[in-house]
Amino acid sequence: MNARVERLVTSGTFELDGGAWEVDNNVWLIGDDEEVLVVDAAHDADAIAAAVGERRLVAVVCTHAHNDHVNAAPALAARHGAPILLHPADTVLWKMAHGEEAPGFRELLAGETLTVAGVELTVLHTPGHSPGAVCLHAPELNALFSGDTLFQGGPGATGRSFSDFGDIIASVRDRLLRLPADTTVHTGHGETTTIGAEAPHLDEWIARGH
Repeated sequence: MNARVERLVTSGTFELDGGAWEVDNNVWLIGDDEEVLVVDAAHDADAIAAAVGERRLVAVVCTHAHNDHVNAAPALAARHGAPILLHPADTVLWKMAHGEEAPGFRELLAGETLTVAGVELTVLHTPGHSPGAVCLHAPELNALFSGDTLFQGGPGATGRSFSDFGDIIASVRDRLLRLPADTTVHTGHGETTTIGAEAPHLDEWIARGH
């Protein structure tokens, strides 16, 4: 198996509920020398396309539809003739990011398997940060691509529209923290962590609340 994980950091603006924040996003590329899958096409379609290079782009997967994770998805997908994959529960956020005439996407379903470069990624529906948030688990790579559901230091933010603290805690507790402790967590922002590093802190997160 020659599949590998590559990280590209792009910068731009996250906008929601009338606010705007400058953010750095992790764009994850999973693949080999022939084909690649992109997780969260953020901010800069040109930079992501350069990282894809001559490889076949299998799909652009959106862990959720906040604008900073999907704003480069349509341009990247169109350039490579690749599908955009998103959980349908985030349709409202997708339209907020791209307008009522937003390009279509293929619906991601909980439990389905995506394959790239011989590696299988299982879709875990992990609502809370947004209704349609998903994570991708790749056991062969010992990796979880967590979007904004789990970070180094705790779950993603839930203080804005379409988010729910109880839901994200349930998602993390019931779906993510049950994965092997040595699973590397590739996050939507910031540095990677592991399931084992985060699991002992669940009660602290619950006590901390939002």
